[in-house]
Amino acid sequence: MLIKTIFAGFGGQGVLSMGLNLAQAAMLEGKNVTYLPSYGAEVRGGTANCTVAISDEEIASPVASSPEFVVAMNQPSLVRFQNQIQSGGLFFINSSLVEAELSRGDIEVISVPANSIAEELGSPRSANMVMLGALTKKSNVVSLPSVIEGLKDTLKNKPKLIAINKKALMAGYNAV
Repeated sequence: MLIKTIFAGFGGQGVLSMGLNLAQAAMLEGKNVTYLPSYGAEVRGGTANCTVAISDEEIASPVASSPEFVVAMNQPSLVRFQNQIQSGGLFFINSSLVEAELSRGDIEVISVPANSIAEELGSPRSANMVMLGALTKKSNVVSLPSVIEGLKDTLKNKPKLIAINKKALMAGYNAV
């Protein structure tokens, strides 16, 4: 099993954090993982994306030319990655910011109003965790408890941040 996922959006949306949290959860489950971040020079407000590859065996290349899953946090990310996802893949769209429809009929589109859900939770910056929760449920690549456990490592045991992000993960998980 080799599963590749691309997370994409503007810098500052937590795109790289989503990928890092997924990678951490997979490592906690004893899987082989690669994490490949990519972002523009301006970072915040510029484009950002990362690729996470998860496998039961060694991973030869972290590049995802045709990923199984794509998470698009904004319109430019939808446009950029809509033709790269493999047939039968899951394309997660932050419907709070993405309005265009995908023209492909061979993939499943999961629309999650991540920004709206995060604002309802009182934590607008946690839209990324809402999307990660939705991906966790629909993809079954890692378990929700592993993602939550991984937060402790990626957030360096900051209880307040862990609690907020856990709440957002759960909301995204329950939204799909």
